Amino acid sequence: MNKTIRHTAVICLLLVLALLVRATWVQAYEARALADDKHNRRNIMAQYAQPLGDIIVAGSPVTGSRRTASGDLAYERTYTDGALYAPVTGYSSQAYGSTQLEGIYSGVLDGTDSRLKNPLDAIMGKQTAPGDVLTTIDPAVQEAGYRALGGKKGAAVAIDPVTGRVLGVVSTPSYDPTKISGTTDGDAWKQLTGDAAKPMVNRALRQPLPPGSTFKLVVAAAALEDGLYSSVDERTDSPDPYTLPATTTVLRNENSSAPCENATIHTALAYSCNTVFAKMADELGQDKVRAMAEKFGFDDATQEMPVRASESVYPSGMDRAQTALTGIGQFDVTATPLQMAMVSAALANDGLLAAPHMVSKVVDASGNTLQSYRDGDTKRIVSSSTAEQLRSAMVTVVQDGTGTNARIDGAEVGGKTGTAQHGVDNVNTPYAWFTSYAKDSSTGKQVAVAVVVEDSGAARSEVSGNGLAAPIAQKMMAAALN
Repeated sequence: MNKTIRHTAVICLLLVLALLVRATWVQAYEARALADDKHNRRNIMAQYAQPLGDIIVAGSPVTGSRRTASGDLAYERTYTDGALYAPVTGYSSQAYGSTQLEGIYSGVLDGTDSRLKNPLDAIMGKQTAPGDVLTTIDPAVQEAGYRALGGKKGAAVAIDPVTGRVLGVVSTPSYDPTKISGTTDGDAWKQLTGDAAKPMVNRALRQPLPPGSTFKLVVAAAALEDGLYSSVDERTDSPDPYTLPATTTVLRNENSSAPCENATIHTALAYSCNTVFAKMADELGQDKVRAMAEKFGFDDATQEMPVRASESVYPSGMDRAQTALTGIGQFDVTATPLQMAMVSAALANDGLLAAPHMVSKVVDASGNTLQSYRDGDTKRIVSSSTAEQLRSAMVTVVQDGTGTNARIDGAEVGGKTGTAQHGVDNVNTPYAWFTSYAKDSSTGKQVAVAVVVEDSGAARSEVSGNGLAAPIAQKMMAAALN
């Protein structure tokens, strides 16, 4: 063999070896990446090749599937009472993907999750029957909140304080996910995403707003735990009006005739005295108030239930005047309804916060558990004594104070109203808040609820936590106790 032929043969052999190495690399190492690529049509075909599994509320599915008229996607998602449960389910769209429980458990719901397959199915690539997601939602509580919010823009969350089960997640205005579940729903999608009212935003979990006076519960808890005051019945050193530290800005109370000067925490909560809690926050200092807020769940960007909730924030780097304003839930303090429901839940549960969760378990087609969430996974937030004292003050708020619209006959109900400024110099309609708990001693049932009304269409003078938010909380609590 002459030299030229030999060199050519060696080069050809090297090219063949390179091709074999590349083919092996693609098949052995890149196959999974290619299979998982979002542009791989086979994935979405597999996802909608059979009827999807369901999201279950109180034993009944609130989702379904229907056969498509044409195309290579055999089935599409449907929803029962879609607008009612959209803040829980999210949506599953052939064109726009999936969100919330639909997205988190998409593999279980479409049958592609590896936990659903036996070893032979996995080897053969066989698609198995989908599983279901069982929620903790109480349909009566969910519907009560949805109907009570009605045409208002707002949100509400209800939690079982002992177990942490989320009984209701309501956000209005809402939308029907069925209208965007197919591949030809572009007009509906544009209408929803372009709506100024933002119906696809989950206001209950993902829209933190200034909590106003509901945050006074956190400040009071910090003062009692720190020992700044020994009890809710000890008189505070609180002038009325109160000049913010190092400023000439005078802070006054909404009710000029309220007995806020040197008031006890008990009285200050009942009359929602801004002067008392602003001075209290300054005396504690931002670090101590922040520490208590974080114990309740503020500043936690990893809060999941299993849907990821937006972070509620207690700010840092403030001067004394700004710290004082945080004492009344203003400046840069923000909270979701979920977060404020957690505050009431911890106080109702003797100072223990049960981890909130709205899924009890995930099962396969035969009902075998693939994943479960424990009830009552608690951590101590405040002492039993502090929780008891603040509950006593919250009961006074409902019985004789600013939250009388939350009363329920035959039940212990405690709450805290709030009205938060909206916009620079409060030029927009204020937010109305209410956070509360209720207990029925005869049945042992308990519930904690937080409600925010962003916009009700009411005149500015008619906006209050008691007038707008408390009646919604009352209906949700009554539904839970019944």
